Amino acid sequence: MILLCDIGNTHTHLGLASRGSVTRHWDVPTADWFSGRGAAALKRLLKNKTVTGASVCSVVPKATPRLTAVIRQGWEVTPLVLTAANTRGVGIRYPRPGTIGPDRLANAIAANQLFGPPAVVVDFGTAVTFDVLDRRGDYVGGIIAPGLSVMTDYLHEKTALLPRIKIRDTAKVVGKNTREAMLIGAVHGYRGLVRGLLAELRRELGAPRLRVIATGGYARLMAAGLPEITDVAPELTLEGLRLLWLAHQHADGRPGKF
Repeated sequence: MILLCDIGNTHTHLGLASRGSVTRHWDVPTADWFSGRGAAALKRLLKNKTVTGASVCSVVPKATPRLTAVIRQGWEVTPLVLTAANTRGVGIRYPRPGTIGPDRLANAIAANQLFGPPAVVVDFGTAVTFDVLDRRGDYVGGIIAPGLSVMTDYLHEKTALLPRIKIRDTAKVVGKNTREAMLIGAVHGYRGLVRGLLAELRRELGAPRLRVIATGGYARLMAAGLPEITDVAPELTLEGLRLLWLAHQHADGRPGKF
């Protein structure tokens, strides 16, 4: 099996993959890599599992060596850490490729290989990111906005009367109390943001029929009210890491073993 690790700002998404798909997945708080709890959790989750390779992407550079050291020590494999320089499966037409978030590259690899271009990946994580593939299947850029929880948490932290809320769907468009009003602003507001930006991307790309793939923690919730989203793929980033690992095995002339 191949271990897949997507180190995010809040959580690290872990997966196990066969040759054809991601078969298991878990979340571990990213902060746990600095306390030893992450290493203990990983060893517990993978107890009695045979790991023959690992593929990693990270937006928390200080956590990356902590995780890769655990993998080397525990399973004696050297992880493949995704960068713009070792990306496979998608072209990059971007002025400074090294500044692209590795998780965004993993999403682009998966979108290009599994869904086809032109396409946009909307990742509803700590930030809401849009990653754009043109008709040739090249990564050409994207958009970054604050995530839903970031926005609502900021309102709670910076105001005296606004509470911390749990994001959920709501059919209402007029709030009858503070929590309802905040939910409407977050959920309906972000759907409006996504809808407007997708319309502009269609015009700029000249692609009225654009594949739009939603991923991340709030993907299903947001897609429920957005017919513009054509596909929901919660494990898209892990799939991109799986495809990256396969591409490198092929490039090395070795079929790879799961």
